[in-house]
Amino acid sequence: MKTFSRVALAALCLSSFGLAPAAAEVKYPTRAIHIIVGFTPGGGNDIIARIFGQKLSESLGQPVVIENKPGAGAILATEYVARSAPDGYTLLVGASGAMVINPAVYEKLSYDTMRDFKPVSELGSFPLILIVNAASPFKSLADLVAYAKSNPDKANYSSSSAAFQLATELFKQKTGVPMQMIPYKGANDSVTAVISGEVTATIADAGPVTSQVNGGRARALAVAAPKRMDSLPDVPTMKEAGVDVEAVLWSGIFVPAATPPEIVRKLEAEFVRIARLPDVISRLKLLNIESVGNSSEEFSRIIAADLERWRAVARAGNIKIAQ
Repeated sequence: MKTFSRVALAALCLSSFGLAPAAAEVKYPTRAIHIIVGFTPGGGNDIIARIFGQKLSESLGQPVVIENKPGAGAILATEYVARSAPDGYTLLVGASGAMVINPAVYEKLSYDTMRDFKPVSELGSFPLILIVNAASPFKSLADLVAYAKSNPDKANYSSSSAAFQLATELFKQKTGVPMQMIPYKGANDSVTAVISGEVTATIADAGPVTSQVNGGRARALAVAAPKRMDSLPDVPTMKEAGVDVEAVLWSGIFVPAATPPEIVRKLEAEFVRIARLPDVISRLKLLNIESVGNSSEEFSRIIAADLERWRAVARAGNIKIAQ
C-alpha cells in the first residue's frame, strides 16, 4: 500500500477537485540585464538609461549593461528588442520617436508598438519649446503667427526629426500658418539655423534650446507642455499664448510582448521606485527632463492616445516616409 507525505496528499486532493498547486515563483534576475538604447552615447535617452540602469543593478544585485544601437531613427534598436527573447533580460529605452511617431509617418515598419511590446513604465518626459532668433521682431507667439500668415513665401522652420516635424505640423494645423519645413541632421543644427537666421523658427527639446535662450541668442516664445518649465519660468505655455498645442516627448522602458507578467510587474515596481528617488529626480531636472515613473497600465494608455493623435496629424499634413 502506498503512503503519501502531507504535501503529496494535499496536491492529490487539489488535483481531485480540478485544481493545481500554485506555480513556483520565477527567480528573476539571475544574470545580467541589457538595456538597449537606439541613440549614440551622451544623449538624453542614453543618460536616462544609465541613471536608471545603475539604480536597477544596485537593487536587483545583477549587472545592467547599456547597449547603444543607433541607426534609422532608433528603428534598428527597436527591431532588435522586438525580436529578442521575452525573458526580461533585454529591455528597450523606447522614445516617442520610435514608438509613436514612426508608426504615424512610416508607410511600413517591421515592428508594431502595440503588438510587439509591453510597456513597463514611462521614465522621463521632454517638453518642446518654440524659439526664434533673439534679434527677430517676434516678441510673442501671436507675432510669429501674424508674420507667417502675411509672408507665406518667407516663413519656414527647421526640423531634425519626424517628432519635431509632427509637433510643428500640429502647431500649423491649429493656427493655419503656412510654414515650410527645412530639414537638418540634428537638433543642435536645427537650433543653430534659427540663431544664424537661416530659418524663421524651430520647435525642439530643451537640451539644445535652453542654453541658447539663457545666453541671449534665441528667444523662446512658448513651451508646448501643460505647465511652464522651471528653467524658463517667464516663457508661457502654448495654451497660455493662445494656441491649444501640447507636444511632450517621452522615454520609457519596454519589453517584448510575451514577457511573463510577473517579470513585467517586478520591473514596473523597480522603475517606478527609481523614478521617485530624490537624486534621480534632481539629476534629470538638470537636463530639463521630468522624472515620471508611472504604471504599465497608465503608460499603455498614453501610448495608445499618442498613436492615435500623431497618426491624425500625419494624415492631415500628408506626411509619409517610405522605408
